[in-house]
Amino acid sequence: MENILELTKENIQQVVDASMEQVIVLAFWASQSPESLTLMQTLESLSQQQNGRFVLAKVNCETEMEIANYFQIQNLPTTLVLHEGKPVDGFAGVQDAAQITEMLDKHLPTQWQLKLNQARVFLSEQNAIGALPLLKEAYAEQAIAEIALALADVYLSLGALEDAKALLDSVGLADQDSYYQSLKAKLALALDAADTPEIRKLQADFEQSPNDMTTLLDLAKALHQAKRNDEALELLFTPLQQDVAALDGKVKGLFLEILTALGQGNTLANQYRRKLYTLLY
Repeated sequence: MENILELTKENIQQVVDASMEQVIVLAFWASQSPESLTLMQTLESLSQQQNGRFVLAKVNCETEMEIANYFQIQNLPTTLVLHEGKPVDGFAGVQDAAQITEMLDKHLPTQWQLKLNQARVFLSEQNAIGALPLLKEAYAEQAIAEIALALADVYLSLGALEDAKALLDSVGLADQDSYYQSLKAKLALALDAADTPEIRKLQADFEQSPNDMTTLLDLAKALHQAKRNDEALELLFTPLQQDVAALDGKVKGLFLEILTALGQGNTLANQYRRKLYTLLY
Protein backbone atom coordinates (compact mmCIF):
# COMPACT_ATOMS: atom_id res chain seq x y z
CA MET A 1 0.00 0.00 0.00
CA GLU A 2 1.21 3.50 -0.82
CA ASN A 3 2.31 5.74 2.05
CA ILE A 4 -0.01 8.56 0.89
CA LEU A 5 -3.38 7.91 -0.74
CA GLU A 6 -6.84 9.38 -1.31
CA LEU A 7 -9.50 7.61 0.73
CA THR A 8 -12.69 6.86 -1.19
CA LYS A 9 -15.71 4.57 -0.89
CA GLU A 10 -13.94 2.21 -3.27
CA ASN A 11 -10.82 1.66 -1.16
CA ILE A 12 -12.02 2.34 2.39
CA GLN A 13 -12.42 -1.35 3.24
CA GLN A 14 -8.89 -2.07 2.02
CA VAL A 15 -7.54 0.75 4.20
CA VAL A 16 -9.50 -0.37 7.27
CA ASP A 17 -8.20 -3.93 6.74
CA ALA A 18 -4.66 -2.56 6.45
CA SER A 19 -5.08 -0.82 9.81
CA MET A 20 -5.04 -4.25 11.45
CA GLU A 21 -1.33 -4.45 10.61
CA GLN A 22 -0.18 -0.82 10.46
CA VAL A 23 -1.20 2.62 11.65
CA ILE A 24 -3.38 4.70 9.32
CA VAL A 25 -3.64 8.48 9.70
CA LEU A 26 -7.01 9.72 8.39
CA ALA A 27 -6.86 13.40 7.40
CA PHE A 28 -10.25 15.02 6.74
CA TRP A 29 -9.95 18.22 4.71
CA ALA A 30 -11.64 20.49 2.17
CA SER A 31 -10.21 22.91 -0.37
CA GLN A 32 -12.40 25.70 1.00
CA SER A 33 -10.60 25.45 4.36
CA PRO A 34 -7.17 27.17 4.26
CA GLU A 35 -6.27 25.48 7.56
CA SER A 36 -6.90 22.10 5.91
CA LEU A 37 -4.42 22.84 3.14
CA THR A 38 -1.77 23.91 5.67
CA LEU A 39 -2.24 20.76 7.72
CA MET A 40 -2.15 18.54 4.62
CA GLN A 41 1.30 19.88 3.72
CA THR A 42 2.56 19.13 7.25
CA LEU A 43 1.12 15.60 7.25
CA GLU A 44 2.46 14.79 3.80
CA SER A 45 5.91 16.01 4.82
CA LEU A 46 5.81 13.88 7.98
CA SER A 47 4.70 10.83 6.02
CA GLN A 48 7.71 11.15 3.73
CA GLN A 49 10.08 11.70 6.66
CA GLN A 50 8.73 8.74 8.61
CA ASN A 51 9.48 6.43 5.67
CA GLY A 52 6.56 4.03 5.89
CA ARG A 53 5.86 4.07 9.63
CA PHE A 54 2.27 5.06 8.82
CA VAL A 55 -0.10 5.44 5.86
CA LEU A 56 -1.63 8.87 5.30
CA ALA A 57 -5.18 8.49 3.98
CA LYS A 58 -6.57 11.86 2.89
CA VAL A 59 -10.35 12.31 2.89
CA ASN A 60 -11.72 15.12 0.72
CA CYS A 61 -14.93 15.97 2.56
CA GLU A 62 -16.32 17.82 -0.47
CA THR A 63 -16.49 14.57 -2.44
CA GLU A 64 -16.56 11.92 0.32
CA MET A 65 -19.30 13.18 2.64
CA GLU A 66 -20.41 9.64 3.48
CA ILE A 67 -17.01 8.81 4.94
CA ALA A 68 -16.91 12.07 6.89
CA ASN A 69 -20.40 11.38 8.27
CA TYR A 70 -19.47 7.83 9.19
CA PHE A 71 -16.58 9.10 11.35
CA GLN A 72 -18.82 11.89 12.71
CA ILE A 73 -16.50 14.68 11.58
CA GLN A 74 -17.76 18.03 12.93
CA ASN A 75 -14.86 20.38 12.08
CA LEU A 76 -12.24 20.72 9.40
CA PRO A 77 -9.47 19.87 9.42
CA THR A 78 -9.72 16.78 11.63
CA THR A 79 -7.06 14.10 11.96
CA LEU A 80 -7.70 10.58 13.30
CA VAL A 81 -5.27 7.76 14.05
CA LEU A 82 -6.78 4.46 12.93
CA HIS A 83 -5.43 1.18 14.30
CA GLU A 84 -6.98 -2.29 14.27
CA GLY A 85 -10.05 -0.93 12.54
CA LYS A 86 -10.94 1.84 15.00
CA PRO A 87 -9.84 5.39 15.88
CA VAL A 88 -7.38 5.42 18.80
CA ASP A 89 -6.30 9.08 18.82
CA GLY A 90 -6.60 12.33 16.91
CA PHE A 91 -7.19 16.06 17.02
CA ALA A 92 -9.27 18.79 15.41
CA GLY A 93 -7.74 21.91 13.88
CA VAL A 94 -4.09 22.56 13.04
CA GLN A 95 -1.04 21.33 14.94
CA ASP A 96 2.62 21.73 14.06
CA ALA A 97 4.94 18.88 13.07
CA ALA A 98 6.41 18.46 16.56
CA GLN A 99 2.97 18.12 18.19
CA ILE A 100 1.80 15.63 15.57
CA THR A 101 4.99 13.59 15.88
CA GLU A 102 4.60 13.42 19.66
CA MET A 103 1.07 12.08 19.25
CA LEU A 104 2.02 9.58 16.54
CA ASP A 105 5.00 8.20 18.48
CA LYS A 106 2.53 6.77 21.01
CA HIS A 107 1.12 4.51 18.33
CA LEU A 108 3.77 3.99 15.64
CA PRO A 109 6.24 1.11 15.58
CA THR A 110 9.83 1.96 16.44
CA GLN A 111 12.45 2.01 13.70
CA TRP A 112 13.79 -1.40 14.77
CA GLN A 113 10.30 -2.90 14.66
CA LEU A 114 9.79 -1.49 11.18
CA LYS A 115 13.10 -2.96 10.01
CA LEU A 116 12.27 -6.32 11.57
CA ASN A 117 8.89 -6.37 9.82
CA GLN A 118 10.48 -5.48 6.48
CA ALA A 119 13.12 -8.16 6.99
CA ARG A 120 10.44 -10.77 7.69
CA VAL A 121 8.88 -9.98 4.32
CA PHE A 122 12.24 -10.69 2.68
CA LEU A 123 12.59 -13.91 4.67
CA SER A 124 9.13 -15.07 3.54
CA GLU A 125 10.39 -14.55 -0.02
CA GLN A 126 13.58 -16.53 0.70
CA ASN A 127 15.64 -13.37 0.24
CA ALA A 128 18.24 -13.58 3.01
CA ILE A 129 20.51 -11.01 1.35
CA GLY A 130 17.73 -8.42 1.43
CA ALA A 131 16.91 -9.17 5.08
CA LEU A 132 20.50 -9.11 6.36
CA PRO A 133 21.24 -5.33 6.51
CA LEU A 134 17.81 -4.58 7.99
CA LEU A 135 18.25 -7.13 10.77
CA LYS A 136 21.81 -6.03 11.54
CA GLU A 137 20.61 -2.44 11.92
CA ALA A 138 17.62 -3.51 14.03
CA TYR A 139 19.84 -5.64 16.30
CA ALA A 140 22.26 -2.74 16.75
CA GLU A 141 19.33 -0.60 17.89
CA GLN A 142 17.67 -3.23 20.09
CA ALA A 143 19.62 -6.38 20.97
CA ILE A 144 16.67 -8.61 21.84
CA ALA A 145 15.98 -12.28 21.22
CA GLU A 146 13.25 -11.62 18.65
CA ILE A 147 15.73 -9.94 16.32
CA ALA A 148 18.61 -12.25 17.25
CA LEU A 149 16.64 -15.31 16.13
CA ALA A 150 15.67 -13.76 12.79
CA LEU A 151 19.28 -12.68 12.20
CA ALA A 152 20.57 -16.14 13.13
CA ASP A 153 18.13 -17.60 10.60
CA VAL A 154 19.61 -15.34 7.91
CA TYR A 155 23.17 -16.24 8.86
CA LEU A 156 22.32 -19.94 8.63
CA SER A 157 20.85 -19.39 5.17
CA LEU A 158 24.05 -17.65 4.09
CA GLY A 159 26.36 -20.24 5.64
CA ALA A 160 27.76 -17.89 8.30
CA LEU A 161 27.66 -20.60 10.96
CA GLU A 162 29.89 -18.85 13.52
CA ASP A 163 27.71 -15.73 13.50
CA ALA A 164 24.56 -17.84 13.78
CA LYS A 165 26.01 -19.83 16.68
CA ALA A 166 27.06 -16.67 18.53
CA LEU A 167 23.56 -15.23 18.27
CA LEU A 168 21.86 -18.44 19.34
CA ASP A 169 24.23 -18.72 22.31
CA SER A 170 23.17 -15.22 23.38
CA VAL A 171 19.48 -16.15 23.61
CA GLY A 172 18.32 -16.60 27.19
CA LEU A 173 16.40 -19.62 28.45
CA ALA A 174 13.09 -17.73 28.58
CA ASP A 175 13.29 -17.01 24.83
CA GLN A 176 14.29 -20.50 23.69
CA ASP A 177 11.00 -21.23 21.94
CA SER A 178 10.20 -23.60 19.07
CA TYR A 179 11.76 -21.18 16.55
CA TYR A 180 14.98 -21.20 18.57
CA GLN A 181 14.95 -25.00 18.75
CA SER A 182 14.47 -25.31 14.99
CA LEU A 183 17.41 -22.98 14.38
CA LYS A 184 19.59 -24.96 16.79
CA ALA A 185 18.72 -28.14 14.91
CA LYS A 186 19.50 -26.45 11.58
CA LEU A 187 22.86 -25.28 12.95
CA ALA A 188 23.72 -28.78 14.19
CA LEU A 189 22.99 -30.25 10.76
CA ALA A 190 25.10 -27.57 9.06
CA LEU A 191 28.00 -28.20 11.42
CA ASP A 192 27.77 -31.95 10.81
CA ALA A 193 27.82 -31.36 7.06
CA ALA A 194 30.92 -29.20 7.49
CA ASP A 195 32.79 -32.03 9.22
CA THR A 196 34.17 -33.60 6.03
CA PRO A 197 36.50 -36.62 5.69
CA GLU A 198 39.15 -34.30 4.21
CA ILE A 199 39.08 -32.11 7.32
CA ARG A 200 39.21 -35.09 9.66
CA LYS A 201 42.27 -36.47 7.81
CA LEU A 202 44.05 -33.12 7.86
CA GLN A 203 43.29 -32.76 11.56
CA ALA A 204 44.75 -36.21 12.24
CA ASP A 205 47.86 -35.39 10.18
CA PHE A 206 48.33 -32.09 11.98
CA GLU A 207 47.98 -33.74 15.40
CA GLN A 208 50.83 -36.07 14.44
CA SER A 209 52.98 -33.20 13.10
CA PRO A 210 51.93 -30.02 14.91
CA ASN A 211 54.90 -28.07 13.53
CA ASP A 212 54.08 -28.84 9.90
CA MET A 213 53.01 -25.40 8.62
CA THR A 214 52.06 -26.75 5.19
CA THR A 215 49.49 -29.11 6.73
CA LEU A 216 48.31 -26.24 8.93
CA LEU A 217 47.65 -24.11 5.85
CA ASP A 218 45.79 -26.95 4.10
CA LEU A 219 43.65 -27.54 7.19
CA ALA A 220 42.88 -23.82 7.57
CA LYS A 221 41.83 -23.60 3.90
CA ALA A 222 39.57 -26.64 4.27
CA LEU A 223 37.99 -25.22 7.42
CA HIS A 224 37.38 -21.90 5.66
CA GLN A 225 35.73 -23.64 2.70
CA ALA A 226 33.48 -25.49 5.16
CA LYS A 227 32.44 -22.13 6.72
CA ARG A 228 34.27 -23.02 9.94
CA ASN A 229 36.11 -19.74 9.95
CA ASP A 230 36.42 -19.41 13.73
CA GLU A 231 38.47 -22.62 13.80
CA ALA A 232 40.49 -21.63 10.73
CA LEU A 233 41.43 -18.24 12.15
CA GLU A 234 42.30 -19.62 15.59
CA LEU A 235 44.44 -22.29 13.94
CA LEU A 236 46.38 -19.68 11.95
CA PHE A 237 46.64 -17.17 14.79
CA THR A 238 48.44 -19.63 17.10
CA PRO A 239 51.72 -19.74 15.11
CA LEU A 240 51.44 -16.04 14.30
CA GLN A 241 51.69 -15.32 18.02
CA GLN A 242 55.14 -16.93 17.94
CA ASP A 243 56.27 -15.63 14.54
CA VAL A 244 54.28 -13.14 12.44
CA ALA A 245 56.38 -14.15 9.41
CA ALA A 246 55.74 -17.89 9.85
CA LEU A 247 56.37 -19.95 6.71
CA ASP A 248 57.77 -16.93 4.87
CA GLY A 249 54.61 -14.91 5.57
CA LYS A 250 52.24 -17.50 4.04
CA VAL A 251 50.42 -18.06 7.34
CA LYS A 252 49.72 -14.35 7.74
CA GLY A 253 48.78 -14.15 4.06
CA LEU A 254 46.09 -16.82 4.40
CA PHE A 255 44.93 -15.27 7.66
CA LEU A 256 44.41 -11.92 5.90
CA GLU A 257 42.71 -13.58 2.91
CA ILE A 258 40.10 -15.14 5.21
CA LEU A 259 39.54 -11.83 6.98
CA THR A 260 39.03 -10.12 3.62
CA ALA A 261 36.61 -12.83 2.47
CA LEU A 262 34.53 -12.40 5.63
CA GLY A 263 34.22 -8.65 5.05
CA GLN A 264 34.57 -5.50 7.13
CA GLY A 265 31.27 -5.85 8.96
CA ASN A 266 31.82 -9.44 10.11
CA THR A 267 32.09 -9.75 13.91
CA LEU A 268 34.54 -12.65 13.79
CA ALA A 269 36.75 -10.89 11.25
CA ASN A 270 36.82 -7.73 13.35
CA GLN A 271 37.76 -9.73 16.44
CA TYR A 272 40.73 -11.42 14.74
CA ARG A 273 41.75 -8.25 12.91
CA ARG A 274 42.18 -6.57 16.29
CA LYS A 275 44.18 -9.55 17.55
CA LEU A 276 46.52 -9.28 14.58
CA TYR A 277 46.99 -5.54 15.14
CA THR A 278 48.14 -6.24 18.71
CA LEU A 279 50.90 -8.46 17.29
CA LEU A 280 51.96 -6.01 14.59
CA TYR A 281 51.88 -2.87 16.69
